[in-house]
Amino acid sequence: LDNMGVFQIRGDLSDSKATLKAFDDMDAVFHVAAKPGIWGDYNDYFKANVTGTQNVIAACFENNVKQLIYTSSPSVIFDENDMENVDESTPYPEKYLAPYPETKAIAEKLVRDAAKKGLKTIIIRPHLIWGPCDNHLVPGILKRAGRLKRVGRIDDLVDTIYVDNAADAHVLASDKLASNPSLSGNIYFVSQDDPVSKWDMANAFLDAAGLPPIKGYVSAKTAYFAGALFEVVYRFFGIQKEPPMTRFAAKELSTSHWFDISRAKKDLDYYPKVSTKEGIILLREWLSQRGGKW
Repeated sequence: LDNMGVFQIRGDLSDSKATLKAFDDMDAVFHVAAKPGIWGDYNDYFKANVTGTQNVIAACFENNVKQLIYTSSPSVIFDENDMENVDESTPYPEKYLAPYPETKAIAEKLVRDAAKKGLKTIIIRPHLIWGPCDNHLVPGILKRAGRLKRVGRIDDLVDTIYVDNAADAHVLASDKLASNPSLSGNIYFVSQDDPVSKWDMANAFLDAAGLPPIKGYVSAKTAYFAGALFEVVYRFFGIQKEPPMTRFAAKELSTSHWFDISRAKKDLDYYPKVSTKEGIILLREWLSQRGGKW
């Protein structure tokens, strides 16, 4: 970022004074920071995802920031069942199996409330961002190469989003909101608009790194039972690291996840510029420059 001429400020979003200072004289704020994951202390997630968002919103109001673009997640509406061609009208579930989607949902509601109070906002829900420099999804798969197993049905579909397309969606949201303030308060799913087998997608990541495909199979019920057992054991012994399986992960892995992005196309003129096939090629090239290592 230094080489690109980007001015950087280091700080903690849970520190209200830091956010207030960072937002001074800013026209727009892109709130993309969050604590992701499928395991961990609820309070840590709340501090990062909820308190951090509260401070971001407060700093926007205090500094008269013109607009806030908030990065959310489709997991905020995940009710443990298939999400097939769902749109932004889908309600929040009554309960969550993990602190990440729950705290992101709370934060999303805070942003929606801020819009009602006059802050110009747009909420973007990108699904499974991946590409060069990804430090979450792809490395998580590559690190488990040789140990991964399919969970549930083989034909479950997933729609992801290449990192450049995710960034493009955010910039489009800011530009469109500036020219059309009536979009404020809206939520948008964004993706590759290309649902594929989740296991084919995972194998494409592995192949890009020169690693073998996923072998073996575990039923959805077995994975869920194992996840519940791991959660009990890890909590009882106070183990901090992520378990091999959780109930949330089991449900995510055994269901379909793809979305109707027609609203983003209509309002934001969003269309994925980088196809999934092109993205895999770019990922492969990036990995090859590093000897296949992350």
